[in-house]
Amino acid sequence: MLSSVSFSHEGKNALNTDPIYSIIQPISVYGKRTTLYVPTSRTSCKKKLKTLNVVKATMALDFLKEDVKVDLLSTLKVTATVTVKTSNEVSVMKIPWLYSQNDIKTEEKGVGFQLASTQIDPSTMRPKVSKECVKDWCKCTTRKAVGTGCFSFQVELLIDADFGEPGAILVRNNYEQELYVETISLDGFVHFTCNSWIQPAHICKEQRIFFSNKAYLPSETPLGLIYLRAKELENKRGDGSGQRLTSDRIYDYDTYNDLGNPDKGAEYARPTLGGERNPHPRRCRTGRPSTITDATCETPVNTLISSTYVPRDEAMEGTRRNDILMGIWKGVLHNIPPMVTTLYKETGVSDLSQLYRSMPEVEMSLNMQGLLKFLDIRGSIEEIFKFETPKNLSWNVTSYVQEDHELGRQTLAGMNPVSLEKLKVYPPVSKLDPSIYGPPESALKEEHIICHLNGMSVQQALDENKLFILDYHDIYLPFLERINAQEDRKAYATRTIFFLTKMGTLKPIAIELSLPPTDTNTPSKQVLTPPVDANTNWLWKLGKAHVCSNDNGVHQLVHHWLRVHACMEPFIIAAHRHLSSLHPIFKLLSPHMEHALSINAMARESLISAEGFIECGFSPGKYSTEMICAAYRDWWRFDLEGLPADLMRRGMAVPDETKPHGLRLLVEDYPYANDGLLIWSAIEELVHTYVNHYYPDDYAVISDTELQSWYSEAINVGHADLRDVNWWPELSTPKKLTEILTIIIWTSSAQHAALNFGQYHFGGYVPNRPPLMRKLIPHQHDQEYASFMADPQDYFLASLPSLFESTKYMAVIDIISAHSHEEEYIGEMKDAYTRWPGEPKIIEAFYRFSMKVKNIENEIHKRNADPKLKNRCGAGVPPYELLVPTSEPGVTGRGIPNSITM
Repeated sequence: MLSSVSFSHEGKNALNTDPIYSIIQPISVYGKRTTLYVPTSRTSCKKKLKTLNVVKATMALDFLKEDVKVDLLSTLKVTATVTVKTSNEVSVMKIPWLYSQNDIKTEEKGVGFQLASTQIDPSTMRPKVSKECVKDWCKCTTRKAVGTGCFSFQVELLIDADFGEPGAILVRNNYEQELYVETISLDGFVHFTCNSWIQPAHICKEQRIFFSNKAYLPSETPLGLIYLRAKELENKRGDGSGQRLTSDRIYDYDTYNDLGNPDKGAEYARPTLGGERNPHPRRCRTGRPSTITDATCETPVNTLISSTYVPRDEAMEGTRRNDILMGIWKGVLHNIPPMVTTLYKETGVSDLSQLYRSMPEVEMSLNMQGLLKFLDIRGSIEEIFKFETPKNLSWNVTSYVQEDHELGRQTLAGMNPVSLEKLKVYPPVSKLDPSIYGPPESALKEEHIICHLNGMSVQQALDENKLFILDYHDIYLPFLERINAQEDRKAYATRTIFFLTKMGTLKPIAIELSLPPTDTNTPSKQVLTPPVDANTNWLWKLGKAHVCSNDNGVHQLVHHWLRVHACMEPFIIAAHRHLSSLHPIFKLLSPHMEHALSINAMARESLISAEGFIECGFSPGKYSTEMICAAYRDWWRFDLEGLPADLMRRGMAVPDETKPHGLRLLVEDYPYANDGLLIWSAIEELVHTYVNHYYPDDYAVISDTELQSWYSEAINVGHADLRDVNWWPELSTPKKLTEILTIIIWTSSAQHAALNFGQYHFGGYVPNRPPLMRKLIPHQHDQEYASFMADPQDYFLASLPSLFESTKYMAVIDIISAHSHEEEYIGEMKDAYTRWPGEPKIIEAFYRFSMKVKNIENEIHKRNADPKLKNRCGAGVPPYELLVPTSEPGVTGRGIPNSITM
């Protein structure tokens, strides 16, 4: 067991015997010590002795003050330039009744600053710190505006001539409101990137610790920073008790036990996600009280008066928050016309085309004009009340459902390009328990597809990699009986077989629709093939609609929510709990961790909660979260989340060292894979250079206590339900560390972009990709068969979501598909020289990465103009832009933000 050194109250080294990570060997805490000579000015006073307050650190970060005599000629003056902003939000930080007035001492108004050296005082063995300087910017003559809502001011700090290199700055907020500190710069040479809210001293008594931008591994931490480094992490971990306040910045874990509200009635109860029964990654703990009805459930937040807790620096702020609120208001306005229309007549999705722009305008009342003026929403009637026309919408709306070639193309270049697999065995076989779900054999037979194989036998087509499958049988079938018992919900467990044509495109050649086995005369499985007459034409359309509904559900529940949002959250929480901001890996991951916790908290409020967007908008309904848990238990693997590993797992690629990226794609024109491999390789190269710079050998990785604690806790606590599986990569070499970090960065940036930002343009015309279906396909003995035969189009439209259900769905995916005005995209170089001071190799690596990303964008544009690539170029074929790195604000269908955003 590792023991670490910390400072005791008496100033001597004290042994900390808390367990850290079982495989680590003891290492020395004495690391590199350097001195940076900061430009300073000596005080212009005569040589005399003056009493100054010299502050000494204690374990509680309360500073003992002693009066000592200091030679002022040996005192240096350092000028700090501080950039701050104040909160424009309604302040919820001032909660005086939570604090005893006896605990609140009257302090000098302003902000206090105190430098901490990388060195310790050899006489006391405590960190060297400067005298605290308190600055009231209201009286500050150096104050000046720096952008919207921000300003800077200067603070002069006195340090001893032998102070050494400044390694941290301690900040205390003596104002009544919270304060956001962006940066602090010492004479332009030592930089502190803060980007954090500091609470008033009456809420948080301890000074905030900000380290300079220089990175240190734990073993290399200068002696003067060892205690502060440990204290910073201790503050962010908390003690695991109590209800979190909005002002807190504590990161901890909990299960998803807040999705339902049994106090409203049994129909609002929902299972807890996380645990043996419903395995799921953990979320950020809030500590809200339990419900009255069920002590294991946490009371949902009342979103009308508050929001779900996330650590203060994770909360949505400013422009990004306003963009989301504006999107919500626009969604409400877009839904007004269909709501009004529905009041007067029964409508269906056949009326959807009238809801897009470039359609006849409607009159607007004076009251509505006043509302729009109040909301500061400007634009034409068409812009306000109508949806943007999706890029990928063909206005041949009389067909409603996707054409065969488009269904095949979107499996390679749509909003869900990660489900398609190579067909290895025909007929496909289920892995479900046959004693529960019936015989594993498929109803698909050779005669169903043989005439669509261009003269090949089935075996030949398999051997030549011509057959592919969308297989949603095993994930849907266990839930179908309950799904179909819900009102206006009907679903199948589908399998769709595709044939790879000579043009490099995919065409669907068979669809299998399965239901749970029953004792009735209704067959549990049926097979549809491309149509030969009017009857089979409409049956084929209905079958494709059910396939798209299955695909939409798996995309949203498994690939988007589970694999990206939910599975990344434990790594983010663990990083804040165990990786100091001094740590080079924290600095690397930091841009890729922003916003995720806040967006996931919003998802718990309104997307995956009881009667939220997922339950109301998708076929699985209230059983959606249980499907997520099943996929997590049976299918998700962290080691296969990287793009090359995922392609090989699905059989879409095979190893080939003669090819770029060491892979050969079985479908050469696979836009998601081709563009994604460019992004993946660029990320991997950057991470490889970065990791090998800080970790020259295996021992450097194994002996890094913070790194090992981060990874261990992310697995053992954050992914506790899968902690005993044997596929987790072992964090023991620089190569393995590179693999782990590349997966995290890829998933949080490019993978999320590919799955999220195309949702509106691919799904904004609901008949093409219905999120739910309301009718099954009728058989001859069914009562509805006669109505189907009499008017198959009406039956088809009645199977789709209603007009109001459709527009609600469209409004939500419009919001979550949009980029903020302050989005930060992958490859952008911001403050590289100040973020990695004295690290020219790292700065060069980021510069090369930035240039490579620009070249990738140019290459994607060239591919989209290549007529040989039929899946991304051609008449009526939209270009594949989801992995184009940059974008304008709004719903653009392109752009790769650094992190999980919307």
